[in-house]
Amino acid sequence: MTSPVSRLSISHFLCFLPSFNPKPLKLTSISHRRQFSPSLCQPRSELSFTVGTHLIPHPAKVHTGGEDAFFVSISKGGVLAIADGVSGWAERGVNPALFSRELMANASNLVMNEEVNCNPQMLLMKAHAATSSTGSATAIVAMLEKNGVLNIANVGDCGLRIFRKGLLIFTTSPQEHYFNCPYQLSSEKAGQTYHDAMVCSVKLLEGDTIVMGSDGFFDNVFDHEIVAIISQFKDAADDAKRLADLANTHSTDVNFDSPYSLEARSRGFDVPLWRKVLGQKLTGGKPDDITVIVGHVHELHTGYLEESEAVTADLSPLF
Repeated sequence: MTSPVSRLSISHFLCFLPSFNPKPLKLTSISHRRQFSPSLCQPRSELSFTVGTHLIPHPAKVHTGGEDAFFVSISKGGVLAIADGVSGWAERGVNPALFSRELMANASNLVMNEEVNCNPQMLLMKAHAATSSTGSATAIVAMLEKNGVLNIANVGDCGLRIFRKGLLIFTTSPQEHYFNCPYQLSSEKAGQTYHDAMVCSVKLLEGDTIVMGSDGFFDNVFDHEIVAIISQFKDAADDAKRLADLANTHSTDVNFDSPYSLEARSRGFDVPLWRKVLGQKLTGGKPDDITVIVGHVHELHTGYLEESEAVTADLSPLF
């Protein structure tokens, strides 16, 4: 017998802790399946993405579209980004989706800014500074340079994996103050900034697969499950949908021993001792908004890309 973890902690906490480095559009669908491939215009880069996306809101937030937001752009070499609005703001009467959606809309508009220049940390700085909504969000941005180097900046617990020939070759690490309290860009002064982002670069090869997701995805799906899907299916949009659907199924399964329940137990969240004696343990998925972006990396031989195309998940109307 097991006890579900799905009600242990569903939403992120508001974490207005000081920065450790104090230096100073709209779609008509909730579930996005967009495929990007070269189209005739001017040449852009030696490597590029074929990208698929899928978003599934928390079961209780389908009517509002959830609090995740994302955008995909083929400007420069290619840009992938996700922001996850912090649900705790709802307790203050603030719609948590407003901040994440505005942050991503601003990032999308600033991709071509000369000062950004394929620097995702700079893009986060400018997008955050331009965001006026009250709230906070975790965020991750990945930008592909013409030479095939993927630059990544991450604040919080959204994540990115890179798989090569069926093997995991790179993963980001979540940033948190304590369990379920991630770093977050905020409208409050006492919060994290772009200075606190985890920044790294990875040299991509043709055939690599990038999987980016909000914590609602990685809390419910193991890496070996990702490999099984992306190895079987070669279409990025299908991969994104299948991965999101799998995460959604796991998230409501109280008997599934999810990555989230494993982490919770490792942090001391478990059933009472007398239940442990009976062989019980804390299990279950984590119901949450689920966003998945899958990028298949390929070389551009004679392909061409349009100057700019982007998708943002601004799912108005809200409340």
